[in-house]
Amino acid sequence: MEAYTDFASVYDVFMDDVPYEKWADFLAELIEKYGVSAPGTAAPQDRSEMLLQSERNLVLDLGCGTGTLTEFLYRKGYDMIGVDNSQEMLNAAMAKKERTGSEILYLCQDMRELDLYSTVGTVVCVCDSVNYLLEDEDVADTFLRVNNYLYPGGIFIFDFNTVYKYETVIGDTTIAENRETCSFIWENYYHEDERLNEYDLTVFVKEDQEELFRRFTETHFQRGYTLSEMRAFVENAGMEVALVLDADTHEPPRECSERIYVVARECRKKK
Repeated sequence: MEAYTDFASVYDVFMDDVPYEKWADFLAELIEKYGVSAPGTAAPQDRSEMLLQSERNLVLDLGCGTGTLTEFLYRKGYDMIGVDNSQEMLNAAMAKKERTGSEILYLCQDMRELDLYSTVGTVVCVCDSVNYLLEDEDVADTFLRVNNYLYPGGIFIFDFNTVYKYETVIGDTTIAENRETCSFIWENYYHEDERLNEYDLTVFVKEDQEELFRRFTETHFQRGYTLSEMRAFVENAGMEVALVLDADTHEPPRECSERIYVVARECRKKK
């Protein structure tokens, strides 16, 4: 799953058109409607209840990357934890934390080996992070870990790219983008039998005060999943599906949905 090493240094440049703030607004609406976390809640006097409330109101951004979405959720009043397995991406997140003065806790962990100090009320995992899990066992292990650390009745909000998207939309295509200080070429290769999308990134970054560009390459792999598969992973991990939506329309998913949101709820722990 190692990815986002050199690319981390220019990730935010190429993702500057991603509507992170709107995503944060939508996630907050889902948390308010389906979850147990609440932003900026006054602490009760009883110590035991205070500890329970602090866990209930924690939100974990799993696969947080450079922390842009994490910061937006923090500004909404949530106590935030960010987890990612790329130290380079977390270095960018920590730089943002230093600039903004936020109190986000960042942890460098593989999501398949998630290890927290307490339960959390909400786990969010968006921007197709789940698609980096390439085997059924990887998804099963991750979802079990998530469920283990969810507060009773807490929710897990995640999205995933569908098989349709890789087969029909981006598989075997080439995407290129040119900026003033950096450029990239993104070549996709879809492997139908394994439902794996391989994309080779070639990035050119302008060196400081020089007319020279540094070139580096990274290869990433993502796997497409179906909604029925995701439902099974959720239920086998001890959660129940509360909501599924097409990520673009926020309507029920269709056969041509490219990315799907799932809201899953922990349902087996006693409060």
